Amino acid sequence: MNGFISRAGGRTPGIPAVLGSALALLLIHGCCTEPKVPAAPATTKAGHPSGLAPLDPQQVQDQEDMTWADYHPIPGRDWADPKLVPERKFRMAIVAVDFPDQPFVITQKKKSDLFGNPQIDPIPRAKVPQFYADFFNRPSAVNHGHTINGYWMEQSRGKFGISQLDAFGPYQLPKKLWEYGLNEWGQREATPTGAPATGRLERDTDALWRKDAGNVSTNYDAVLRLYASYDETGVWQEFGEMKFQTRDDIPAAWGNPDPTKPRWVVTRYVPWTSWRAGAMQWGLSSIRQGENSGTITHELGHFAFGIGDNNNNPYVQPYRRVGSGPWDMMDRGSFNGPGGPHRRWVVPPTEGAAMPAGLMLRNKLKNKFLGDSDILRLSRDGLAKSGLVIAQVTAREVEPLSNSFAGIVIALDGEKPHDRTPVDDPATNPLSSGRPNFDNYTLEVVQRIGYDSFCPDSGVLIARNKDRESSNGGTNGFNCFSWVIDAHPEDMNKIDYRRPHGEAVMRTIADSRQLNDALFHAGLNSGSEFEWEDQPNRLHFYVVDLHRDGRGIRNYTLAVRSLDGSGLAAHGIALAPPSAVTKPGGEEHCEFVLRNPEAARSVAPGVHPQDVSAFIQQDLYRLSVTVTGTGWTAQIPNALVAVKYGDSVPVPVHLHHGPVGGGPVTITLHAQSESDSRIQAIATFQLPGSSLAKK
Repeated sequence: MNGFISRAGGRTPGIPAVLGSALALLLIHGCCTEPKVPAAPATTKAGHPSGLAPLDPQQVQDQEDMTWADYHPIPGRDWADPKLVPERKFRMAIVAVDFPDQPFVITQKKKSDLFGNPQIDPIPRAKVPQFYADFFNRPSAVNHGHTINGYWMEQSRGKFGISQLDAFGPYQLPKKLWEYGLNEWGQREATPTGAPATGRLERDTDALWRKDAGNVSTNYDAVLRLYASYDETGVWQEFGEMKFQTRDDIPAAWGNPDPTKPRWVVTRYVPWTSWRAGAMQWGLSSIRQGENSGTITHELGHFAFGIGDNNNNPYVQPYRRVGSGPWDMMDRGSFNGPGGPHRRWVVPPTEGAAMPAGLMLRNKLKNKFLGDSDILRLSRDGLAKSGLVIAQVTAREVEPLSNSFAGIVIALDGEKPHDRTPVDDPATNPLSSGRPNFDNYTLEVVQRIGYDSFCPDSGVLIARNKDRESSNGGTNGFNCFSWVIDAHPEDMNKIDYRRPHGEAVMRTIADSRQLNDALFHAGLNSGSEFEWEDQPNRLHFYVVDLHRDGRGIRNYTLAVRSLDGSGLAAHGIALAPPSAVTKPGGEEHCEFVLRNPEAARSVAPGVHPQDVSAFIQQDLYRLSVTVTGTGWTAQIPNALVAVKYGDSVPVPVHLHHGPVGGGPVTITLHAQSESDSRIQAIATFQLPGSSLAKK
């Protein structure tokens, strides 16, 4: 949708003559219509024309290419500071347990175990519980200054934090690791003894803890049961299909201790992994975690706030696209961090899932981290009555800037069905959002600072959301309450990994990293899109402009309008040509002037859930430019401009020519109201080429 529409026209009344010859047209109130001027070419990912850099370029960085150097602190704020006191203090206990056949990985010689861990010098067994309590909740060089308390303080802006994390143990469980780890995902019969696995880690851990410390669990809001070895989620692929060409290639060291039994075992997503990887346990919201787990923040989202998973199964056909992917901690954003999701086997967990994404607006509202004063709530039906709404939204990792919001919520209200997305078959359309039962849209801004440093891009995030969680239905359906709108729904065509014999395995269309380039960006030639239209739900969203404060914090001007009405106000336009061409920085430059001649507007109370009077005082115009003259090009940085009623704004046009050229030049600017497509104008500026000839 990067193409834009313009209209032809005549002279603007009241505009004085200018240097050279100029022609400008004023069309007000849709008094007449003109033939369409062909839309300017759509921009692509390939880049931007020479002479004018994009104002908001999309810069997607893949997770596997990230390192700790990609972390950017929030200016002036360290949410991991233990001196900060959260409003809601959350008390946790960490109970560390190992097994008769599996010591704590962290106690072994550096990089000595089968998986290549630990990454640091060994920690004595007696000190393991306190080591992990400090690793997870006390800033240090080992954890790069980041803690689970810091994550929740950052997301809640101090409303929720892990104020206490007490260590207990170490204890040794009565059964072997595999007796617990094979008790899931259809693995129970794959034991060395042939007897089904029946271990219950939580039950046995808590029994040892009570015997040692008494009934102290009532002193805590949650208990982290940290077990020796690995979360299966971080090793099943890396030490399964990524390490071994086939299941028959698994060597004895990675197989069942009984050499007469298969060396592989079924696992959660695929038919096989190595027995050693499969014998591990999956982390759970109980909260149960292995030494490689960086997803404790994610499990706390389940445990403390009752939010479910929003993630799919990207490995089983027919493929189903992920819901929110790398943009939310309750989806695969929990895997964000240096090295990406294939580095989640590291002990201690300083890579892979070490830096989960922030929470999307829907989840922050559910957790009460944000209130109504932080957001702008709109009604879909109300937009048809009020007309276009334009507001500013600040990056979600910081407090909203002055006269800005943390996000915009648009309720899909009115006549039922509220979500009018056409029903399609997810078995044949992997990009289907499934059952059309979403309740609202949200608009928010992601900037790669704080925990969002390890998100793949900065820009505007548009999503359709549910008030209550439910399955999206169909084949391979999954719990989905947030559906990110993908600015680039096409397959990114990226390699996931290479098999041992060198064959490339591509990321499936259902891989969460397919949403790495999902964000929208302001302006032309960004490599992304600046608008999105939902025809069935009768809404049009715009990324109008990008601003930054003195700290570099992103603040976007965003707009949304109804396709069913633009309110009762009149709309108008006046477009004046330049008076001269200047050469700032050696590039030719001229400024047209676009005026919104109408009076300020008002809206009846109750049209929207909040008073939007301050946000309906602008109209939005779509621009395009053409140039005639041998060797000349004319470019504008943005196809959109918002103008307050009764106000004017300059519209810069950048000129460029190659070695051939310098003759007469005609620059034509087209403008059209987005509120009323009949309101359009054209202004033409002509100059002899001698004054612009390249020196």
